[in-house]
Parts: sequence; structure tokens; C-alpha cells
Amino acid sequence: MTLLVLIAGAIALRTVADLGRPVLDIPSFLLVTVGLVGILYGISAAFGGAPVYAALSAVIGLAALWVFVVRQRRIAHPLIDMRPFSNRAFVLGVSMTMLGLVFVFAMNVVIPLFLQAAQGISPLGASLTLAPGILLTVVAGPVAGRLFDRHGGRWSIPLGFLVMAVFVTGVGIAAGYSSILLFGLLYIPAVLATALVIGPSQTFALSSLDRDSAPHGVTVVSTSFQIAGCVGTSLAAGIYGAVSGANLDAGGDEFESLLTGFRSPVGVVVIVSLLGIALAFAANRAARTARQSAAETGSRPVDSVESIMKADVYALSSTDTVLDALTTFGVRGISGAPVLDADGALVGFLSDGDVMRYLSAAHPSSTSIYSYAIGADDDLVDAMADLADLNVMRLATREVVTIDAGASIADAVAALSDAHLKKVPVVGDSGAMVGIVSRSAINRLAITSYLDSRAEVTQPAAVPAH
Repeated sequence: MTLLVLIAGAIALRTVADLGRPVLDIPSFLLVTVGLVGILYGISAAFGGAPVYAALSAVIGLAALWVFVVRQRRIAHPLIDMRPFSNRAFVLGVSMTMLGLVFVFAMNVVIPLFLQAAQGISPLGASLTLAPGILLTVVAGPVAGRLFDRHGGRWSIPLGFLVMAVFVTGVGIAAGYSSILLFGLLYIPAVLATALVIGPSQTFALSSLDRDSAPHGVTVVSTSFQIAGCVGTSLAAGIYGAVSGANLDAGGDEFESLLTGFRSPVGVVVIVSLLGIALAFAANRAARTARQSAAETGSRPVDSVESIMKADVYALSSTDTVLDALTTFGVRGISGAPVLDADGALVGFLSDGDVMRYLSAAHPSSTSIYSYAIGADDDLVDAMADLADLNVMRLATREVVTIDAGASIADAVAALSDAHLKKVPVVGDSGAMVGIVSRSAINRLAITSYLDSRAEVTQPAAVPAH
């Protein structure tokens, strides 16, 4: 399977970054290896009866990482460029991603251990208890992505952490009862909520970086996945084993001891989830502060949606008729427009495609308004009379995909392609619409960038004067 993925990637993926000649710094490689192995071994050994070795390993690991960070800032070819860490929004986004991953790895390792030891379930049965929630995350992932595209992570990420905390608490309570069905059902929303956290947090982190820092940010995020997996697994299994063993050694009942041991890592992941809520609000403030700072200085990031959006947008009123909308489309030479209510709030989006689909259903004799130009006068009169009495909100899309003005152009491309749209309204910090970004604007940017790069390559070098 891995080989098939590599072959597919080699065929389908193309290089979008400027390639250079990377130089492997051997001391940096050794330092980061010692640092990560030392910290992870320290966490694993802390619950294995060797506290001295665990503490020594962790100290050595932390010291190696500190030297690694210092070295990256001083050498010409760092193993990992540390510039992304100067971006507060990126750091918060990576932290939220890691907390979500710690939750997943911690619960997915400690639940089978508990079900096998305390409930006498077979390894297959314990795994099947987790299977429904894990499989459903495959469906929840794209849904969470579309929610993030439409509304950003202002509410979806903290909501995800909250659902994780609430339902994993329910799992901890249900563990004291014999119903495995209730146990499994309560875990489903807990693991589904991670789809609202992990992917969106990763996107939030990377979208806060500029074009030069983004590749290094991807490296940091990829590394954080491995660290979070190791920490979550080691921490949960270690706490479960240590607490259960301590209770058994004290003469406690076996089931109660295992239950107490299970509820201990559950408590830890609840705390992790609550911490994630706090980080989500902090991340939102950091992103809003960055956009306000850019607005106050009058700077426009060259890779932001704001830099290519059309600010003078023609909008429809929620009281307009569809015929009014078509008249606006024809006069302004546009194919769609947002719909605003009396307070100026975005309540829908109407495109000529919406109108054509309605006409095809209501007036089957024509599939396109252009057929009226070839003599279908009666149909034209009936259809126009129909549209003159039809309010735009009857045909407009109410669940409007929007994108933040400070989002990256890559986010705009994703939003347009995922929803198969020609244009997307752009909203500011207050949620009010400030412009619109279209596929044609992105195409013009891409073509202009390509032509500029070709001009730089083909431009003859200046001949020095003698």
C-alpha cells in the first residue's frame, strides 16, 4: 500500500516550491535525534519503575533540543528553519493539533487495554468497540473541512474540544457499568469531534505562514504528529498501568483498581481538551490581532485573499425578485451576487446557475434562457412573469461558503474547488462581507506570476560598461 501511495504521488503531484540544494547538518540531526528520543523515553520510563533514569533521559533530551534550537538560529543551512515559531498563530495551531492527536492516541490505546483486562473482552471485540467512531471520522473529516472553509475555526475548533471533553467524561462514567454498547456509543461523538480539531487546527497553523515559511511549517507539523502520537500513547498507557498497579498492590478489588486506572488517563485527556478550548480562543485572538495590525499599517500580504479580492461588490437585496437579480446580472456583466438583508448581513448567494436550474424544472420546454432567443416568445413571457413574482431567497443558496480576508490564496483555491464554486464572498473580522474572490482572479494571478517568472528567466543579463 505504501508503495502504491508513493507511485501515485510521483505521478499525480507536482512541485510547487522552488527547489534548492539542501545541506544536511549532521550535528543538528544528531541533536534532534537525542532530544526527541530522550524526552519520549523519559515519558515511557517514568511509569516503569525507573524514575531516576526517566528524569535523566528527559533532562538530556530537553538539553539537546535547546542546543538544537540555538544551533538552527546560527547556521547557514538549518535542519529546521525556526521562523515559523516566531508566528504566534502558527504555534497555537500546532499546539491544538498536538492536543487533538494526544487525545486520539491516548484513548485508542487505553480503551482496548481496559476492556480486555476489566471486562474480559477479546482483543478483536475491544477493537470493534472503537471501530464505528474511527470509521465515521473518515466521513466527518471532509464535513469539518467544509465548515472550516465557510466559517473558519472561530467556533468549530473550541466546539470540537468541548464535545471531546464532555463525551469522554461520559465514557469514563460508563466504564463502571457492564454495558459495552453504551460505552461504545459514547465514544463515537468523542472521536468524531477530533475531526473538528485536528485538520482545521493544522490548516489554521499553516495558513498563518507566508510562502517562504510554509514548507518549514509543514515539516514542523509533520514532526508534531509523531511526537504527539508517542506522548499520547506512552502517557495514557503509563498512567493506566501505574494507577491500576498501585491500587492492586494496596489490596484493592481488581475491577475497581482497573476502573480507577482507566479513569485516570480519561481525566488527563479531559484536561487536555479543556486546555484546547483555551488555546482555540487564544489562536482566534492572535489571528484577529495580526489582521488588525496589517490593516492599521496599510499592508496587504501578497499571498492573502484580501490582495486579490474585488472590493466593489454588486449585492442583491433579500427583498429583490429573481427578475431584478437577472437584470442586475445583465447590466453589470456578472454571473452571481451575494444577497444581503436590511442590516447588510450576508444571508444568501444567487447565481445564474440557480436560476437556470429553476427554469429547467418550472418551464421544461427550455433548459437555458438562451433558447428564448430562437422564437420561444410564449415561454419567455411566462418565465419572466414567474421570475418577477419570485423572491431571490427562494432560489438563493442560504448556506453560503465564505472565506476570511486574511486567509491565504491556497485556502481560497481549496474553498472554490471543494465546493465547485466560481466565486466566494470574503468576510472581515466582524463577519461582514468586504469583498468577493473568484476563480478568474486566481487564474489571472497564476498567469501573471508565471509570465513574470518567465520574463525574469529570459531577460538578458546586463552587460557591464567599459
